[in-house]
Amino acid sequence: MTDTPTAHFGLVLDCADPDRLAEFWAAALGYVNVGSAGAYVALYPRQGTGPKLLLQRVDEPKASKNRMHLDIETPDIHVEADRLAALGAQPVSDGPRSEHGSSWILMADPDGNEFCVCDNGNAAAGETAE
Repeated sequence: MTDTPTAHFGLVLDCADPDRLAEFWAAALGYVNVGSAGAYVALYPRQGTGPKLLLQRVDEPKASKNRMHLDIETPDIHVEADRLAALGAQPVSDGPRSEHGSSWILMADPDGNEFCVCDNGNAAAGETAE
């Protein structure tokens, strides 16, 4: 038996319309839509590294804050937030937040699932977070 894990992980995101949401997340993450089966649409990284993202159709609407969310890490959170807004995301908070040397903008995908656009502590030179 080895101490090195052989398992990989994938992410599953509940949503009302996985086909519509697949367009957003594929463009947002640079993933490829590999197709649907029943209530699911599968997205995989274009370069083959990173977790798969499975979008799962559910009947119940989103009712509260996500218990887990995605962080999209980028050196310029404002440019990335604008790009994602053009794809259909909405800002959830007024301006960026900062903590422990990192800054982020809280956003929601077209189905209302929250995610953050983060600089991972690598804010662009001269940028100040509110």
